[in-house]
Amino acid sequence: MNYRVAVMPGDGIGVEVMAEACRVLEAVAEGFTLEFAELSVGANEYLANGDPLPPATLERAQTYDAILLGAMGLPHVRWPNGTEMTPQIDIREKLDLYLGLRPIRLIHESLSPLKGYTAGQIDFLLIRENTEGLFFSRGKEHPADAPFVEDIMHVSRVRSERLFRRAFQHARVRRKKVTLVDKANVLPSMAYFRRIFLEIAADYPDVATECVYVDAMALYLITRPQAYDVIVTENMFGDILSDLAAGLIGGMGYAPSADIGDKWAVFQPSHGTAPDIAGQGLANPVAMILSAAMMLDWFGTEATRAAARRIERAVEAVDYKSIVGTKVIMGHLLEALSECK
Repeated sequence: MNYRVAVMPGDGIGVEVMAEACRVLEAVAEGFTLEFAELSVGANEYLANGDPLPPATLERAQTYDAILLGAMGLPHVRWPNGTEMTPQIDIREKLDLYLGLRPIRLIHESLSPLKGYTAGQIDFLLIRENTEGLFFSRGKEHPADAPFVEDIMHVSRVRSERLFRRAFQHARVRRKKVTLVDKANVLPSMAYFRRIFLEIAADYPDVATECVYVDAMALYLITRPQAYDVIVTENMFGDILSDLAAGLIGGMGYAPSADIGDKWAVFQPSHGTAPDIAGQGLANPVAMILSAAMMLDWFGTEATRAAARRIERAVEAVDYKSIVGTKVIMGHLLEALSECK
């Protein structure tokens, strides 16, 4: 089986970590083949041609089996309203990639700032709704002299139902527990979100459920991260909590992600472009590599899933405590990969 992958390296360290992820993918491609096509998207594309996500590029990307996305955006490249360019969010919305998967797994005890946690003891999947919530009105224009500006928390039944069903399906192949994170005690939109969740939960009696307010969850992720299996939440809450969760396992450099719809899927690290270290050989490629493994899982064949497990075993075999720099990390990873067959 041959898989065609659209590669969007992006900006800053995105270019560096993408190159390493493609190296790893080529090393594990057994029983299938991969064909890469590089597409230019991001802040640098805007500086060169005036559009961070050219329509023709997005149209072409949709003809591929999956999209590998590097980090995108640069702090000094902004729209007139002051916001950064975020083509990665545009892609999610245009392709209806409603299911944001943020796996959080501690791969080595030395990486966590929390004491007493061993590898694998922190292991949960944060699922973020990607297409509405507080991000819903982000593209709305406001006059520069407007007396106020507002953002709308938009929660729809159809999008919430499909999100929750996918969350329960993931829980069924994990440890059979789903935690809803909301702010139902204050916001009517979140009370509505919770009501739909509880309705859907009734269809999955084999899965345990609980509801937690977002402020309490920020505390609980620090004090008892081992208590969670699948966490599902709104767009903005998921954005914030996934960064907090990444801190539990060593930082953004160890946090992969996937944005999945009914037809297309994008795989990218959770971290940003880190322009302060770009080009210095300091980027950590692990999150990008684990995102590539998620892509292989999503392809869904026995061969691609075996390759994904091989990548994960190699990543977990490396002791990251005393190694720094892209080249050094890759040396250890490639060595571990050769032994994980």
